[in-house]
Amino acid sequence: MQLPAQQVAVLEAATADEATSVDALAAATELPPETVTGAVFELEDEGLLAVSERVDETVALTDEGREYVTDGLPEVRLYEAALEAGADADPVSMGQVIGASGLEGGAVDIALSNYARKGYGVIDSGEITADPDADPDADAEATALEELADADDAPVDSVDVDSETLESLERRGLLDRRESTVREATLTERAVTELMAGIETAETVGQVTPELLTSGEWEDVEFSEYNVEADAEQFDGGKVHILRQTSERVKDVLVGMGFQEMEGPHVDADFWINDCLFMPQDHPARTHWDRFALEQPTHIDELPDDLVDRVERAHKEGVGEDGEGYHSPWDEDFARALALRGHTTSLSTRYLSGEEIGDLEPPQRYFSVEKVYRNDTLDPTHLLEFFQIEGWVMAEDLSVRDLMGTFEEFYAQFGIEDIRFKPHYNPYTEPSFELFGTHPTTGELVEIGNSGIFREEMLEPLGVECDVMAWGLALERLLMLMYGFEDIRDIHGTLCDLELLRETEVTY
Repeated sequence: MQLPAQQVAVLEAATADEATSVDALAAATELPPETVTGAVFELEDEGLLAVSERVDETVALTDEGREYVTDGLPEVRLYEAALEAGADADPVSMGQVIGASGLEGGAVDIALSNYARKGYGVIDSGEITADPDADPDADAEATALEELADADDAPVDSVDVDSETLESLERRGLLDRRESTVREATLTERAVTELMAGIETAETVGQVTPELLTSGEWEDVEFSEYNVEADAEQFDGGKVHILRQTSERVKDVLVGMGFQEMEGPHVDADFWINDCLFMPQDHPARTHWDRFALEQPTHIDELPDDLVDRVERAHKEGVGEDGEGYHSPWDEDFARALALRGHTTSLSTRYLSGEEIGDLEPPQRYFSVEKVYRNDTLDPTHLLEFFQIEGWVMAEDLSVRDLMGTFEEFYAQFGIEDIRFKPHYNPYTEPSFELFGTHPTTGELVEIGNSGIFREEMLEPLGVECDVMAWGLALERLLMLMYGFEDIRDIHGTLCDLELLRETEVTY
C-alpha cells in the first residue's frame, strides 16, 4: 500500500491502544498541525483512522488582568484612596482622591464606572463618598483574578470561579475565553494490518509551481488530494465599526428624506453652543462640572457683533411684547469661552444664523451625525463622548404632529415602530418632548432623544422668521434598540467587546 509521506508519518505516530490528539501527532511527526489535520481526515476516509472530536473551553487572564492581580482593581484602589481621604465621613473632591490613588489615563474611567456599581460609594457633582461597610476583600472580580493568576489556558471546569464573574471579567477585557476543537485519532484494525504488511511512501506534490509547469513534470507527478474539511488558521481582518456603519446608514436615510448634511467644529464658543440656544449663562449645565473647557486657547477671537447684541438683548429683555428674558447677568467674555460641544445644536445655530453658508430661505432640512462631549457619569447608557443625530426643519406653520410624524418615518426605516413621546422642558424649545423606545431584550423603555419647536427667543436673534422644529437623537441608543445591546460600553470605548463587534451582523 502506498500513501503520501505525511499520512505515513501520522499512521506511524498513532496507536491502536489510545486516542492521540492532533497536537500530539504534530509534535511526534514534526509536521504543522494543519498538515496533520488534513492527513487525519484523509486517513479516516481510507478507513485507517477512527477520529473523535470534542470542544474544550479554556480561560486565561489578559495582560491587563495580570496587571490588576499585582496592582489591584482600579475601583478598589479608588476606594482605598477615598477611605484614606476621609470620604467615609464627608464627601471629598474627586480630583483629590484620584490623584491620591495613583490612577492615570483609562484606569480612571474604569474606576469611576465600576465604583458605584459595586457599592463602594457614590460619585456626585465632582465629589466622592466611600461606604465604610464596603469590603474589597469580598469583591468577586478581585478574588477571581487571584484564583486565575497562575492559570494559563486552564479548562473552565477546573476553575473555582462562578460563570457570572467569568462573564464580567470577559466583558471588561480582563479574561480571554477560548473554545477549541480537539480531534483525536486511533488506528483501526485495517491500519494495524497494513502497517504490519508494510506501507510504502508515495511521492506526491501538494502545490503546482512554475517549475513544474515549464518543465512539463506536472504530467507525471501524483498530486495530493485537497481536503476542504481540514481546519484552517483563522484571521480576523479589519472592518468598519458597527457604530460607523450605522452612522452611514442614518445619513442615507436622512438624505433619502430630503435632508442636507451640516458640518462644523468640535471645539466652539459657548456663544454658539449655548447662548444662541437661549440657555441662561447661570444654567447648571454651563458650569465646569458639566462641560469640557479648553485650557489653551481659552476664548474665541471673533463673533458677529450684531448677532451678539441681539442674543444679549434676548437674554436680558426677551423677545416680543410679552418677552421678559432671564433678568440675569450676561457676559460676552463668558460667551466667547471655548469648550468641546455638548451637543451638535451648535451647528444648527451656525447654519440658521446664516453665519456658516449664508442666509437660508424656507423650506430647509438639515442634519448632522457627529460626536459630542459631556462630563457624565459612565454607566450602561452614558458615555463621556457619543454620537448625536442632529436635525431640523425650517418651514411655515410647523406643528408637533409634523415632528412626531418625522420621527415615526425615520425610526420605521430601522424596524422600530413603537416610539413613545413624553412632554419635557428645554430652554430653547416650546413645546418640547423626549422620545423613548422599547429595548428588544429587557423590554424596558430607553430614552433615545430630545426634541421640540425652537422658541421665538432663540429664532428671532438668528434672523429666522418662520417655524423650526428640531431634535437631538443618540446614535448609540439607536444601536441598543436595533441589536439588543444592553451596555453601550460593549461597543464603544476602552471596555468594548471585540468578539461582539466581529460577530454582530449589520442589518439593512
